[in-house]
Amino acid sequence: MTVRRATPSATRLIRVQGARLVRRGLPFLWLLPFVALFLLFQVAPLIWVLVGSVQTPDGVGLSHYRAIWDSPFYRQSFGNSLKIGLWSSLLGLAIATLGAAALRHSGERVRRVMLAFVTMTGNFSGVPLAFAFIIVLGVNGALTLLLRQWGVIEGFNLYSGSGLILIYTYFQIPLALLLLYPAFDALQDDWRDAAALLGASRTRYVWHVALPVLAPALLATFIILLANAVGAYASAYALTTGNINLVTIRIASLVSGDIFLEPNLAAALAVWLMAGLSLVTALNQWLIRRAQRHKEATHG
Repeated sequence: MTVRRATPSATRLIRVQGARLVRRGLPFLWLLPFVALFLLFQVAPLIWVLVGSVQTPDGVGLSHYRAIWDSPFYRQSFGNSLKIGLWSSLLGLAIATLGAAALRHSGERVRRVMLAFVTMTGNFSGVPLAFAFIIVLGVNGALTLLLRQWGVIEGFNLYSGSGLILIYTYFQIPLALLLLYPAFDALQDDWRDAAALLGASRTRYVWHVALPVLAPALLATFIILLANAVGAYASAYALTTGNINLVTIRIASLVSGDIFLEPNLAAALAVWLMAGLSLVTALNQWLIRRAQRHKEATHG
């Protein structure tokens, strides 16, 4: 029996193919830590919440979901969260739209400085943001005392729904500005000049030309802001210590409250919240795909 030895060319070919397989598999090895973190901190908690939401004293069932649906208290928490989210998103979107339009016509140096400042303020949220607002606009805040002395704000209360809308609007503006600023590149200066030559005023240009072009970006940004506001927790709790009925505060009270601990009911509340945010996210993705198809059809 004879044993065939691999020729040098065949050995070289095997080595080259092995090295090629290693190079192709190396990116997947780099992804393994990310996949492990994703499974541990995203997928596993999601599965726990879904399983826990259907666990009842009588076994598996949907009684927690029915209890939330039938409870005016929990329905009010969703209504309050949606109300504060809608108002803060609309106000933040309006201010950010004006800011993005101003940046679009600013110089390069001013644009860089403002974008760096907006990026920095976008990370200022949660408990530090609530503490800063308490110092400035609290009951004995510096600006509160000054405006009250001038008679500007008499009945304003930072520790209320209007105060939460103010704080939420503050941290919505940087996010909206960073999302909207690239969308203004779609507006060409030639369109404005052409509209002016045809006798259109600036208002008509904005209403009939600029807004239709920016509409998909505005809607998508509004949806992201709404999801961001409805899911916020730290600023609201630090400001009101849970005295305002919001769905995120109710979830936290059911998990870490001093009197009643009902983690399964909290899981059902979280599932309701995730369902709403998932619907909002799906709508956002649909708007993005629709805008991309429209852009491809226009330029194609």
